[in-house]
Amino acid sequence: MSKRSVKPFIPALSLLFALAAGSLIIAATGSDPLEVWQKMLRSTFASGYGIGQVLFRATTLIFTGLAVVLPFRVRLFNIGGEGQLLMGAFAAALCGLALPAGTPALVAAPALMLVAAAAGAGWALVAGWLKVRRGVNEVISTIMLNFIALALTGYLLTNHFAVPSTVHTPAITPSGWLPDFDTLFRLAWHSPANLSLFVALAVTAGAAVLLYRSRYGYGMIATGLNPEAARHAGVATDRHTLGAMAMGGAMAGLAASNLVLGYKHWFEAGLSTGAGFMGIAVALLAGANPAGIIVAALLFAWLDYGGLAVNTLVPKDIFMMVQAITILSIISFPALFKSWLKED
Repeated sequence: MSKRSVKPFIPALSLLFALAAGSLIIAATGSDPLEVWQKMLRSTFASGYGIGQVLFRATTLIFTGLAVVLPFRVRLFNIGGEGQLLMGAFAAALCGLALPAGTPALVAAPALMLVAAAAGAGWALVAGWLKVRRGVNEVISTIMLNFIALALTGYLLTNHFAVPSTVHTPAITPSGWLPDFDTLFRLAWHSPANLSLFVALAVTAGAAVLLYRSRYGYGMIATGLNPEAARHAGVATDRHTLGAMAMGGAMAGLAASNLVLGYKHWFEAGLSTGAGFMGIAVALLAGANPAGIIVAALLFAWLDYGGLAVNTLVPKDIFMMVQAITILSIISFPALFKSWLKED
């Protein structure tokens, strides 16, 4: 069997293996795996609130997944989505406080999203510059920048911008809020799902077009495949490296549209809840392809919220283990099936 025919099934095989392993772990706790999985499905997809929770969580993961996918096309591993998300959310919250109360919604919301994207891109460009000018591995620099972003936003929040006796900023101007689905579609879900989901879908489509239907995207892919050959062919590899990191950071920063503009309406400590790191898992399951990001984000969002819904039956940590096993399987299966993955 050829590599081309087997490779696309690796994510599905990894998922099936992870679900089977999760079922065994659930059974080891003394619970019925079938009952647990059924309750998860009912709690998420049989109610408007459950569907809204899954869509809300998936929205953030789409953004943070794209933050990994775009740099990966230039063979850069962006581990800094968490920090880039924090910087984007913090910048959006501060600018939302500074906007005059009468600013039209059609101006305020897009402006705050651009600010969030710019802040995330700027933070990622630090790692890009270190890579291009000093040869610093982007994995190390983005991990360190995560800690710096966490400390910086925490310090500024606690000492300068938090509402007294709280861990959050004041609310941004209402004209910068994104409407939730209840308002948009006259639903009664009472969930945090909001308009930013359509922003996430739009930028995912834009990323796919950029990578596979544009000259710039081909330059990115060529840079990732063979930087020396691409450089000799006239491709500005350093520029593509910086551009890919900036676009990845902008995607992570745009997650603020979901968390700040569409949900909290302020910045608070612990806002990201690890979504930047979870985006790495989403990107791996999607095969670093924008087309798979949406499905992978929905899956991990379902496991995340579904784990909470069945917390009375089994610990939520079990579903975190399922997520981890899925990623380990994706990484290890190609090696396990090496004899079947050889080229014809």
